[in-house]
Amino acid sequence: MAAVAISVQQVSKTFPLYDRPADRLWEALPFSGPRHRDFSALSSISFDVARGEAFALVGPNGCGKSTLLSVIAGVLEPTHGRVVRRGRVAAILELGAGFNPEFTGRENVFINAELLGLSRVEIETALPGIIAFADIGDFLDRPVKEYSSGMYIRLAFSTAIHVAPDILIVDEALAVGDARFASRSIRKIEELKERGVTILFVSHDLGLVKRIADRALLLLNGRPELLGSPAQVVNRYVGLVLAPAADEPSGLSSGRHGDGTAEITSVHIREGLTLRSGHPFTVEVSARFPHAVQSPMFGILIRNRLGLDVYGTNTRVEGMELGEFAAGETVTVRFLLECSLARQDYTLTVALQHENGQSMDWRDDCLTFTVTDARDLAGVADLKAKIEIENHHAHSGNTSRAR
Repeated sequence: MAAVAISVQQVSKTFPLYDRPADRLWEALPFSGPRHRDFSALSSISFDVARGEAFALVGPNGCGKSTLLSVIAGVLEPTHGRVVRRGRVAAILELGAGFNPEFTGRENVFINAELLGLSRVEIETALPGIIAFADIGDFLDRPVKEYSSGMYIRLAFSTAIHVAPDILIVDEALAVGDARFASRSIRKIEELKERGVTILFVSHDLGLVKRIADRALLLLNGRPELLGSPAQVVNRYVGLVLAPAADEPSGLSSGRHGDGTAEITSVHIREGLTLRSGHPFTVEVSARFPHAVQSPMFGILIRNRLGLDVYGTNTRVEGMELGEFAAGETVTVRFLLECSLARQDYTLTVALQHENGQSMDWRDDCLTFTVTDARDLAGVADLKAKIEIENHHAHSGNTSRAR
């Protein structure tokens, strides 16, 4: 069993809420009674993160993700429970935390690195890499209060990844930077993961969670809802988001949800679960309507083995209106497709939705299929490349060949 890098043990966090700022002062006076009410931001959360594991926190805004990261990083003290961290921790939390706005970027780098236990020599050695990755030019020697949010994150992230952390904690930092920096940062996180650094992060980018994380935790209202694989957690979260109301059942399982006005009764690929690239195939979906419905939409979604969306469509996108169905009716919809996918494994998700997008029945990753190809293409799509070669000869003119 892998060694534990982070152990969160029955952590709860409560904040006092005051109706008026003056109530805080009155409460501090001798013989004054409580003038606040307690708000429970976190309640009885426990999990371990193994050394070298990438662990994601997922959930809607206000569910306690950032508070939990702050407790784990040691910025906040838990009201109950405890957190055990083993190794040097580098954390990038909410914007503004960690850097003194009056000091320059260079000064803040030195201060943060020293707080993490690096010697002056170690910081001087790491500094060129920090400067190059942050790429903020002359602003390195300007006060941090003059930085844009993107520049701040670039320097904070660059500092965190270059101080040889054992544990890296990141709170939605990649959502602030530009696309080029985000891409470089994701590659760097993957590199750190390969080197055995423990990574704990929050992200609303569910594709990124599936790409990077080994496990994930779904938080709802400060409580743990589901701890499992990234696919399980993301599917449950999507199901809760698409549920018609918060007090209705979220679905049949972590990968199936809907309001019950329709039921997908069968899903299959006519040609089987092994497809040849470049050949046509058919996805067949059958459904039953226990209740009368108006203009339902059938949809399909193909994901790659990392859980990233590759292709999706539905009957409305394709200009096919299905009209009305009476209670008890059944229907079969066939999607006729060309297999323009590269060689690897894929999953198929199918959905039946109302006109407004709410889910009648949604079945996540209900089939896994394999695409075979004699050619070893990169990526997930076969774009049917044609190659033209133009030879330039000094005396005989130009000759073109096409393949």
